[in-house]
Amino acid sequence: MPRSADRIRAATRPRRPRRPQMEEFMAYYFDEPSRTFNEYLLVPGYSSAKCIPQDVSLKTPLVKYRRGEEPAISLNIPMVSAIMQAVSDDGMAIALATEGGLSFVYGSQTIEDQAAMVARVKDYKAGFVTSDANLSPDMTLEQVVALKEQYGHSTMPVTDDGSAHGKLLGIVTERDYRLSRMSMDEKVADFMTPREKLVVAPDGTSLKAANDIIWDNKLNSLPIVDADDHLVALVFRKDYDSHKSNPDELLDAHKRYMVGAGINSRDYAERVPALVEAGADVLCIDSSEGYSDWQKMTIEWVREHYGNDVKIGAGNVVDAEGFRFLADAGADFVKIGIGGGSICITRETKGIGRGQATATIEVAKARDEYFRETGIYVPICSDGGIVYDHHISLALAMGADFVMLGRYFARFDESPSAKVMVNGTYMKEYWGEGSARARNWGRYDLGGKKSLSFEEGVDSYVPYAGSLKDNMAITLLKLKSTMCNCGALTIPEFQDKAKLTLVSATSIVEGGAHDVLLKDKAPYASNTR
Repeated sequence: MPRSADRIRAATRPRRPRRPQMEEFMAYYFDEPSRTFNEYLLVPGYSSAKCIPQDVSLKTPLVKYRRGEEPAISLNIPMVSAIMQAVSDDGMAIALATEGGLSFVYGSQTIEDQAAMVARVKDYKAGFVTSDANLSPDMTLEQVVALKEQYGHSTMPVTDDGSAHGKLLGIVTERDYRLSRMSMDEKVADFMTPREKLVVAPDGTSLKAANDIIWDNKLNSLPIVDADDHLVALVFRKDYDSHKSNPDELLDAHKRYMVGAGINSRDYAERVPALVEAGADVLCIDSSEGYSDWQKMTIEWVREHYGNDVKIGAGNVVDAEGFRFLADAGADFVKIGIGGGSICITRETKGIGRGQATATIEVAKARDEYFRETGIYVPICSDGGIVYDHHISLALAMGADFVMLGRYFARFDESPSAKVMVNGTYMKEYWGEGSARARNWGRYDLGGKKSLSFEEGVDSYVPYAGSLKDNMAITLLKLKSTMCNCGALTIPEFQDKAKLTLVSATSIVEGGAHDVLLKDKAPYASNTR
């Protein structure tokens, strides 16, 4: 009998097929492990005296463009919010556009509700506000107080039909009533400031002219009316001040905030027209798997009905093949990432995914190759796997044009989820679109019953972090400082000059505080933990 080692070799030796016509089938194995952002560090480069954070530009393309042309839409900062119920509603969209980014309003809701959210963002025009708390003259003081508590507005217009665009009859502010001296059933008509005492401006008045009127007349608000004296919008002193203090605002040609919207590959024939009508600037197919005919068919339908006028991103993919498939299908940008999100359990549930760093690097190379071959630059978005602020820097250095963030934005006041107390600490609720709570069948379903047969996301909490503006200011300063350390003042220059190194497990430990007793137990490395 052969020796044990000989028997093992014989058992493992490839066997010839018994019939020549039969082929051998074997899975493809990648030679290198897939890696995450935390396994890399940037090596600093030469930084000239001109490399200071205040001179760094974070402008980056959102949609594809041809060589020698400018993209139809660019972001002023490389950050967009995830297409999630717990993250992206109209409130988040306005707040993020104010800072120069873009929010994709979540699609796991009725078509009517999603379109209404998009419309509210577009109505919030750089200083011109469509009132969402309106009164009719026969309403009572009790109803005024209830509306104030519901919407938080102290100024409410009075129109003949109680709508946002009815004939203007007056305005109610906190100066018009005193709860301690008035009956709650008193009519609005009896205590409002009537139309004849109001200073108004005609429709078409520029923002600058409107604010000159506000200052000249010492007003807090100015109604804009049309030729028939119907209310068009309101201009507030505070909103003008805010506008002047946010130079990076992401605005369309009509000075309205820009907003995106998520769609699925099932009801796009009904959803897309409603979103386009509402004013959505860009769409994105929200799916855990972008390398599919479903996404191709969705893009083709949009192109057939709207040509290139409607911008649509697609994804998610994790390799060059997936990118090229969607680029050839006509996607305006491509999202990267499967299983890397903090609430995503796709890898655990299905064994599908790839390390976010490796996926970003490969897809970036494929994008550049596609650009050389076709002259068309298709931006890529790294979606998932970002735990610390510096991971954003790494994603951009690896070739991403912008990043999509869920957990990061879910922590802020502007996200739609509830703020709750958990073990003495304020938290924000945060759940994945693949969780039982979301039941977003349109994102995961491959046919049959319109329901999830198993979960690909969890229901969780994230530490409450306060306002979006304050936190993003810190994050963006870190990003700009990192770029300066690498000698770059723009994102393309950063990608060209960046030097990246793999780090060992020991190096990762060494990179944080060690061998000391921390005074503060709070996470020190980043406010995004």
